[in-house]
Amino acid sequence: MNKIDIYIIKKFLGTFFFILSLIIIIVIIFDISEKIDEFLEHKLSVKIILNEYYLHFIPYFTNLFSPLFIFISVIFFTSKMANNTEIIAIYNSGMSFNRLLRPFLISSIILAALSFVLASFFIPPSNKKRIEFENKYLKNNYSLYAKNIHLQIQPGQYIYVENFNHNRNVGYKFTLENFKDGQLTSKLKANYVEFDTITKIWSINNYEIRIFNTNGQTVKKGSNIDTIINLKPSDFRKYKKIVETMNIFELHQFIKQEEIKGGEEIIYHKIEKNKRIAFPFASIILTLIAVAISSKKIRGGVGVNLGLGILIAFSYILFMQISTTFSTNSNLSPMLAVWIPNIIFLLAAIILLKKSNK
Repeated sequence: MNKIDIYIIKKFLGTFFFILSLIIIIVIIFDISEKIDEFLEHKLSVKIILNEYYLHFIPYFTNLFSPLFIFISVIFFTSKMANNTEIIAIYNSGMSFNRLLRPFLISSIILAALSFVLASFFIPPSNKKRIEFENKYLKNNYSLYAKNIHLQIQPGQYIYVENFNHNRNVGYKFTLENFKDGQLTSKLKANYVEFDTITKIWSINNYEIRIFNTNGQTVKKGSNIDTIINLKPSDFRKYKKIVETMNIFELHQFIKQEEIKGGEEIIYHKIEKNKRIAFPFASIILTLIAVAISSKKIRGGVGVNLGLGILIAFSYILFMQISTTFSTNSNLSPMLAVWIPNIIFLLAAIILLKKSNK
């Protein structure tokens, strides 16, 4: 790297962390004004609020929107360089536009790699503490009651619960079905089941068991029976945020388990997994777009480029929201849904770079 590369990298990283600091301060001020009633209601000290909530909220928020912060940072300092004719001077020194992209790419790759590592390994444990604080003092992320739950708890074994009370660990109108080679072999129905948190045993009450065979079926009834099945009360919780507390390996294993169970939230989990990979790539793609639209001096200067940059940033968010909504409400693959905005903006980056290189 030469002096120009080092100069641009310092500008890139310096502007990014400066803008990031300003935005974080603004976000915290607005967040405190929104949650001040809950903080006062629970008589929380400033130390508790900072150490148990904002210490973990800041990394989560920063990494979540880092591609957009990077994009705005590049727009800002590159526009200033173009407005001060620094980029023209760089071209006059013999450096081509493609060569000029090198320090931008190096900086964006460093930040993208940092974002991936943080999202995959360091932020999930921090999210656990943040979510615990939210559940305790701010809001509940799951309902006390779950209704009409269908789950596959292991291959060939399915359960249904009409209503489950998390406070008492009791499920009503319980059904357990066993299949072999696509054929129903047995079916258990019970008025209610109760989980013992000490023994980890399910107590099945007022039950009826039907066993199917070639000669017909056998029916057995009883008032109570204890059994161990591959099921926990937490499996009934519709709790999307739980995946935010898992590192990339835990999340991968969790998704495999949920695929077996047929959990209703599996789409959201897969979207979360793919976002951890797609968002760092978005940082690189948006950096290329930012350089392409702000490397030339235009009338209006920095203000016009910043306005255009904010418009593009919101467009990216809109595309991501639309594509993920299609995934949750239709048969669109979660991986494709997350990557569609990146693909569209990559094509836009290629077109803009070709125009800027002329």
